[in-house]
Amino acid sequence: MSWFGVAPLKKFNAPFFKPYWPFFAAGLVIAYGANSAQNAMSNSAEFKNDPRNPNAKSIAH
Repeated sequence: MSWFGVAPLKKFNAPFFKPYWPFFAAGLVIAYGANSAQNAMSNSAEFKNDPRNPNAKSIAH
């Protein structure tokens, strides 16, 4: 079945992972670095007691 003459989900036999693996690896490295930086900043002395910090010690309500 076609939609305006375009067949949906047409499969193209082209390599996808092989030429783009450096970009996937770089994305993982950047994500790991951003996560590490965010964790380090949220555990610093300046933001340790900030109520927006999910690791802050909460006072019993």
